[in-house]
Amino acid sequence: MNTGKPALLHTLLFFLMLMLASVPQSLFAADIDVSVDRNPVSLDESFQIIFTANESPDDDPDFSPLEQDFSILSQSNSSSSSWINGQSSKTIQWTLKVMANHAGSLVIPPVKFGNDVSPQSSPILVTQTSENKAVNSNEDLFIEVEATPKNPYIQSQVIYTLRLFTKTDITQARLNEPELADAVIERLGEDSNYNTQVNGVNYSVTERKYAIFPQKSGQLMIKPLVLTAELVDINSPGFNSFFNSQITKTKRVESKAVTLDIKPVPASFTGQHWLPAEQLVLKQEWSGDIQQMKVGEPMTRTLTLLAKGTTVGQLPELNTTKINDRLKAYPDQPVLKEQKKPDGLVAFREEKIALIPSKTGTYTLPAIEIPWFNIKSQKIEVAKIPEMTITAMAAAGAQAAAIAPVLTAPKIESTTKIQPQQNNRWLWVSIFLASGWLATLIYFLTKRSFKKQVIEIDDAEMSLKETIKNLKKACHENNAVAAKVALLDWGRQKYKVTNLGAIAVFCHARLRDEILHLNQILYGKKGEQWQGKKLFQAFTENKAREKIARTDDNSLEPLYRL
Repeated sequence: MNTGKPALLHTLLFFLMLMLASVPQSLFAADIDVSVDRNPVSLDESFQIIFTANESPDDDPDFSPLEQDFSILSQSNSSSSSWINGQSSKTIQWTLKVMANHAGSLVIPPVKFGNDVSPQSSPILVTQTSENKAVNSNEDLFIEVEATPKNPYIQSQVIYTLRLFTKTDITQARLNEPELADAVIERLGEDSNYNTQVNGVNYSVTERKYAIFPQKSGQLMIKPLVLTAELVDINSPGFNSFFNSQITKTKRVESKAVTLDIKPVPASFTGQHWLPAEQLVLKQEWSGDIQQMKVGEPMTRTLTLLAKGTTVGQLPELNTTKINDRLKAYPDQPVLKEQKKPDGLVAFREEKIALIPSKTGTYTLPAIEIPWFNIKSQKIEVAKIPEMTITAMAAAGAQAAAIAPVLTAPKIESTTKIQPQQNNRWLWVSIFLASGWLATLIYFLTKRSFKKQVIEIDDAEMSLKETIKNLKKACHENNAVAAKVALLDWGRQKYKVTNLGAIAVFCHARLRDEILHLNQILYGKKGEQWQGKKLFQAFTENKAREKIARTDDNSLEPLYRL
């Protein structure tokens, strides 16, 4: 009886189990993230703690450690799956509605999901009482608004917060958006909902946030928000009857106006591009070793600018310095992104440049400096990539130019063959001369046509550049009529259209809105003063989005695929 194979199989299974037992559990642990919907919060307000896992954890969660500092009012869980580029991903989320048991700087403790554990989160600040609560708690609903800060610098971020307090059900609510002349306004994410008390009365609160970027110094007023809603009348006769429909009453409430005192650019800021932000990071990455570049081979430099508390339209261009003529640079279209977080906007700009050295040697890349104003420290700072040197070497396998072969004349064996060869030679000479004359004629005709086409293209490019120059001048001088003329000229050359509305259709959202705003200023009944800075800023951003890498050498066509 042959027992060799079963014994060998059992041995292999035994060693496999030992190997699995020795593998650290962290390799199989689910990645669990912890977040809150609001921070800070008041002691009398509810808020949400959200646990998010990238895959199914080891077991159900044990939330008992939270009960030391928080009261769990309710909990729910959800899951979602997606399939992107042939890879599947899964997200599982547990949402807890809680209230703090005491004030202070509290920390959400680690929660066990079987063998998996969530990390300890950053502190959440719990205050004694909510600020700015209405004194009169007899109202069924009311609105609170606040802006932080109230005296910002021009183009810096202001967080405008709206809170709607209700103690009864409402239906068909209609609320206008905040209005502020000479400002960019962006809504931040989804609404958050929680419960609170005002003078001992329970209210449900819906909170909404906006980021506002004032574009003009001086005093600006955010107009009051107006809410019109149908309130369910719980005191009406027959409300609890199964067959009777709900009886509602219409109510209109209004928030207070908020005045901002906008400060101009400080005199100490000498940079060409005013950039206020809460935080700014500038960095670079290379696709290879910059000390071992190869002649004729591309290497990609990636420049990234990340700023918190600003819009993507405020980020300056990064690759502006001309490099040595022997080092060709081919910039790609920049990547522009914005992320809307509860505490404001985060803007992202990425530029990729393919660099190709034409000769061996060293090349110096100048420093990149981005001056910016830190609105937290109220100081001018400079984000910088220092000057650097790159080295180009001969490409591997390069060979010397091939030597032309030496041609020897054919031997003439006898004089009797000279006459026929001479006749043939004159025949071929005649054919050659005729072909040369024909080629010369074709060349001059083609050259003339090509020269005419080149002149037409150059004239069009010069005309387009002149149009953009005129638009920049009109925007700088706040001349709405001149800006309209320049835009119409630009649209006629670029899109073959002849009115502002048609031009706006072809543009990115921010430039489209500015063109339509200009159109409203020109033809509206209001005598509003037009400010051109926002339009040209949006025009520059639109131009960057449409920019496509161009080369002056057809042999470098594969660069478009970098």
